[in-house]
Amino acid sequence: MIDHIGMPVRDLAGATAFYLKALAPLGISIVRQVSAEQSGHGAAVGFGANGKPFFWIGEGERLGGGHVHVAFAASSREAVDAFYRAGLAAGAKDNGPPGLRPHYHANYYAAFVLDADGNNVEAVCHASS
Repeated sequence: MIDHIGMPVRDLAGATAFYLKALAPLGISIVRQVSAEQSGHGAAVGFGANGKPFFWIGEGERLGGGHVHVAFAASSREAVDAFYRAGLAAGAKDNGPPGLRPHYHANYYAAFVLDADGNNVEAVCHASS
């Protein structure tokens, strides 16, 4: 089980605003913020739920020049739809509208957006309806 994941972003303020809006329909919000002095590297923002940050973004350059794919669990298909709409409204680019992806499994309902750094951000619901 993964405890948390972090990824660098070029514009921490812009990325924070984007993720705050895009992840709100999934019940995910800012749980903790860390200054550059505290981290010893760069400022970072931890998103999560129930007081536990599990998704961190921080000041920095992309590692290895590649993009990251991160998928967030959604409690319902409606939450996936809301994530997609919120992500686009917050400035993301479409990378796959909400819908079933039966090549993964029969109930894999997901949507994909690209953030400002080109990372593929997904919301997925595995429920049957």
